[in-house]
Amino acid sequence: MNVGYARVSTDDQDLALQRDALTAASCERIFTDTMSGAKAERPGMRDALDFCRVGDTLVVWRLDRLGRSLTNLIELMSLLDERGIGFKSLSEQIDTTTSGGKLVFHIFGALSEFERELIRERTKAGLAAARARGRQGGRPKKLDAKKVAMAQALYKEGTHSITDICETLGVSRATLYRVIKPRHDPCEPT
Repeated sequence: MNVGYARVSTDDQDLALQRDALTAASCERIFTDTMSGAKAERPGMRDALDFCRVGDTLVVWRLDRLGRSLTNLIELMSLLDERGIGFKSLSEQIDTTTSGGKLVFHIFGALSEFERELIRERTKAGLAAARARGRQGGRPKKLDAKKVAMAQALYKEGTHSITDICETLGVSRATLYRVIKPRHDPCEPT
């Protein structure tokens, strides 16, 4: 059975073009969403996937109607393949129920993996270059050494509440506790 999925990003857009194409492609059931493709949770997509059974084919008008990114598309294709469900994109003429269609998606998958590796390598190189220039990553410390000493002194005095100390220094309780009560190894005797 051909199961159709159509999506538009806004209420101003119309699903008619996609519905007509899916109907012409012999889709017996069509599921729709009116929301951005960037949204991870799309009820129409979820319902379409729940409805599909082994041997069915999920059909879309264009690839960009289905996935948020190439990586997301590859993950979805893997899920469909695991469940024994085919996939067709009418505009791109991709059909994973054929060997040629499967080849195209494997090429997409290889390109996607290659892109992720390049991003990882560039990120590592950028971090190493920043460290070599003396820059440290991560969020800046909320308290400098002077404020840490002040927090510890105020706490040791015992005349100020934790809330007062936090408000004075502009930090959360967790931050304050991190600097006034250093952790110790529970296996060490105190």
